[in-house]
Amino acid sequence: MIFSFLAAIGAGFLAFLAATGRLFLFVLSSLAALFRPPFYFRLLLRQVVEMGYFSLPVVGLTALFTGMVLALQSYVGFARFNAEGSVATVVVLSMTRELGPVIGGLMVAGRVGAAIAAEIGTMRVTDQIDALTTLSTDPFRYLVLPRLLAGLITLPFLVLVADVLGVFGGFLVGTYKLGFNPAGYLDQTHQFLETRDVVLGLVKASVFGFIVALMGCYQGYHSRGGAEGVGQATTHAVVSASVLILLSDYLLTQAFFAR
Repeated sequence: MIFSFLAAIGAGFLAFLAATGRLFLFVLSSLAALFRPPFYFRLLLRQVVEMGYFSLPVVGLTALFTGMVLALQSYVGFARFNAEGSVATVVVLSMTRELGPVIGGLMVAGRVGAAIAAEIGTMRVTDQIDALTTLSTDPFRYLVLPRLLAGLITLPFLVLVADVLGVFGGFLVGTYKLGFNPAGYLDQTHQFLETRDVVLGLVKASVFGFIVALMGCYQGYHSRGGAEGVGQATTHAVVSASVLILLSDYLLTQAFFAR
C-alpha cells in the first residue's frame, strides 16, 4: 500500500513536469514566431478590439461596484477604531495595487480565455490547424502570437479603466452615503497615491493578460475528442488562467511591495 501511494505521487509529479515542459515549449515556439515574417498586424488589431473594447463593460462594472463595496466595508471596519478618514487611502491603494489587476484579469479570463480556447479548439478538432500547416502557414504565428501580444497590450488599459472606475465608485459612496467632504476625499486620494502604485499594477496587468491568452491558446491548441474535448479545453483554460493569475499575483506582490 505504501509503495502504491508513493507510485501515485511519483506519477502525478512526472505528469506535472511533462505538462510544464509542454507549456514551456509552447511559449518558446510562440515567441520565436515574433522574429519571423510575415507579421499579421490586421489579426493583432482584431484581437486587441475583441479582448479590449468588448471587455470594457464587464471589467468596468465589476470595478465600479468593487470600489463601492470596498468603501462601505472599509468604513464599517475603521469605525471600530475611529479611523474612518482612511477610507479614501484604502480604496485607492487597494484598487491600483491589487483589486484592479486581479479583478480585470479574472474577468478577462472568464470572457476572453474561454473564447480563445473554444475558437482554437474548434479549429483543432475540425483539422483547420492542420490545413494551415499544409498551406505553409505557421499556426503559432497566425493564431497564437496575435492573441499573446493582444493580451499584453489590452489588459493594462482595461486595468487602468478599472482603477479609475473603482476609485470613482469609492468616491460616490464616500461622499453621497458616508458623508465625506468631496474635496477632502479627493485630496486624501491624491496625497497617498504614488505613481509607482499605478505602474506596478499595470505591470501585473500585462503579466495577467499574457497568462490569459497563453492558457486559452495552449488548451485550445491541444484539445482532442470533438465537442467534448473543446468543452474541456474551455474549462481548463479558465481554471488554469485563474489559478496562475492568483499565483503570479502573490509572486509579483512579494517582489514589488515586500519590504
